[in-house]
Amino acid sequence: MWLYQGLSYPFCVFSTRRLIFYFIITEVPNLAKEPKLAVIPLGGLGEIGKNIMAIKLGEAILVVDCGLMFPEEELLGIDVVIPDISYLLENKNLLCGIVLTHGHEDHIGALPYLAKQLDVPIYGTRLTLSLLEGKLKEQGIADRICLKVIRPRDSVAIGPFKVEFIRVSHSVPDAVAIAIHTPVGVLVHTGDFKIDHTPVDGQVTDLFQLAKLGEKGVLVLMSDSTNVERPGYTMSESLIGNTFDDAFRHAKERIIIATFASNIHRLQQAVTTACNYGRKVAVAGRSMVNVLSIASELGYLIIPEGTLVELDEASKLPNDKVVYLSTGSQGEPMSALTRMAWGDHRQVDILPGDTVIISAAPIPGNEKLVSKVIDLLFKRGAHVIHENISGVHVSGHASQEELRLMINLIKPKFFVPIHGEYRMLVKHAELAQSMGIPPSKIFIIENGQVLEFTHRTGRLSGRVTAGRVLVDGLGIGDVGNVVLRDRKQLSQDGILIVVVTIDRETGLVMAGPDIVSRGFVYVRESEELMEEARDRVKNTLDSCYERGFSEWGAIKSQVRETLGKFLYEKTRRRPMVLPIIMEI
Repeated sequence: MWLYQGLSYPFCVFSTRRLIFYFIITEVPNLAKEPKLAVIPLGGLGEIGKNIMAIKLGEAILVVDCGLMFPEEELLGIDVVIPDISYLLENKNLLCGIVLTHGHEDHIGALPYLAKQLDVPIYGTRLTLSLLEGKLKEQGIADRICLKVIRPRDSVAIGPFKVEFIRVSHSVPDAVAIAIHTPVGVLVHTGDFKIDHTPVDGQVTDLFQLAKLGEKGVLVLMSDSTNVERPGYTMSESLIGNTFDDAFRHAKERIIIATFASNIHRLQQAVTTACNYGRKVAVAGRSMVNVLSIASELGYLIIPEGTLVELDEASKLPNDKVVYLSTGSQGEPMSALTRMAWGDHRQVDILPGDTVIISAAPIPGNEKLVSKVIDLLFKRGAHVIHENISGVHVSGHASQEELRLMINLIKPKFFVPIHGEYRMLVKHAELAQSMGIPPSKIFIIENGQVLEFTHRTGRLSGRVTAGRVLVDGLGIGDVGNVVLRDRKQLSQDGILIVVVTIDRETGLVMAGPDIVSRGFVYVRESEELMEEARDRVKNTLDSCYERGFSEWGAIKSQVRETLGKFLYEKTRRRPMVLPIIMEI
C-alpha cells in the first residue's frame, strides 16, 4: 500500500499475467496545514505576580490577565513592576480581547498603565471590572477603555475563541477560571483558586462545569501553583470568623485589623463580628476606603446602617466600642498600619492595650518589613495577633489535594503549571506526573517561551520578548539597569561632589575645588580626609593644565579616577564621584 499525501483517488486494481497490484491512494492530513494553538506567558512564571498570558490561534491573540508585581528590595525607589508587552504591541492588529480571572493587583494592576496601548475590549466579572474601573479613573482613561461584564457560566465569542467563564473560590469574590474553546482543543486556565466548600458568600467552585469539560475532553490545563508546596487542603475562609470572634471576646480596648484591601470576605467577617460585639467600624488607608465603597455599593459587602464612622468620630468613642480596618498587612512603609506603628499617623495612635490583628501572610520578600512593624507595635504596648501564632489568615490558593482534584476533574492531555516561582512549577509538574500524566505531556516553561499545540502534539517552538518594565512615579520604563546601578551605589557608599571654577581662556583654577559629601562621610568629622582629597584634585587639575587638556570631559575623567583611587585606599569605600566644572 502506498500513501500519497494530499491526493485522493478511488481504489484501483492493475492486473498482469501473474501479478496483481493493488494501489490504495488516499488523502493523508497535511500536518503543515493543521491548526496550531500557542501558549505564550509574558509574566507570572518563575515569579509571584505580574501574571499575563497570551493565547495565539492563527491570526488572533487572546490575553488572559495583565497584572503587576511589587518591587524587590534591590529595585530601589521603584513603585511597581509591570510586564513587558512588546510582543503584544508588535502584533497589535492580531489582538481581539483581554479576559480577567479576578480583581487582584497581580492580575489586573498593570492595565491602568498598558490598556491605552492595547485598545481592545476587556472582559471580566462585575466586581473585577469595578475594581479595575476605579484604577482606570485614577489614570484618567476610564472613558477610553471598553469594559464588558460577564457572569460565571457565560460563553462569549472573542475573535475565533469561544471563552467560557467558570466560578471558582478565591480570597476575592467573583473569581473565575477560563475555558478557551478552539478548533485545536479546549484550554483551561484556572486563574487563582481553591476548593472552599463553605465560602463566606456561599458561592462555591463550580465543580460540575469543570467535570463536564473533563468529560468532553481538554487539551491543555494551566493550573495555579502558588500553594503546591502545602500538603492537604487549604482551610475555608469562614473559619476566620471564629478566630475574629475569639479575639473580639478578649479585647478590652480598641481593635485594629490589617488585611489586604481586596480581601472582601475577610472584611465582611470583620464587620459582622464588630456588629455582634456592638463596635463601630472606621477605615484607615485609601485603598481600603476605595474597595469598601465599591464592594458595598455592588452588594458584595453588607454593612449594616450606622456601623461605619469616620476616623475623627471613632477617636471620640470609648475604646471598647471601635474597630479600625487598616491597610498595611505587608509592612508597606507608607501604609496606615506602619505609620501607626511609627507614631506618624495623623488620626490614629497605637495605645497600650490595643489589639492589632494582622490577618494576612507576608508575601515572599516582605517578611522583614512585617516583623519590624510587629516589633514596633509591641513596643507601643499593643497585643499583636498574627499568622505565626494564631489562625488569623487562610490562603486563597489551592493546596496539594485540591490541585489533584482539579487534575482529576479536567483530565487534560497536556499539563502546564503556572503562577509561581520555578520550584513551585517543578513541584506541580511532579504532582501532575504522580496523577498519571506522562512527563512528555508536562511542560515547565519560562516567560517568553512559545509552547505550541496541535490536536496530538505539544512542543516548544521559539521565544518572544518578555521581561519587566519598572514604574517610578509618572515614569514608565524610563528607569533601567544603569539608573538602578547608580541608585545602589549611592545607597551603599554615597556621593562626593567636586565643584571647581576654571578660567575659560587660560585654563587656570579660579575657585575651588570645593567638596560636598552626601552619604559618604560627614565633612566636619573628616576634615583631614577632605583636605587631602582637595589637594589630590588640585594636583590633578594642575597636571591637566600642564599637559594641555582642554576638554572638560577628559578633565572630569581624570579627577574622577584620581579621587576614586584615593578614597578607596583611605576608606575601602567607592562613593560616586561627581565632578562639576564651571567656566568663567
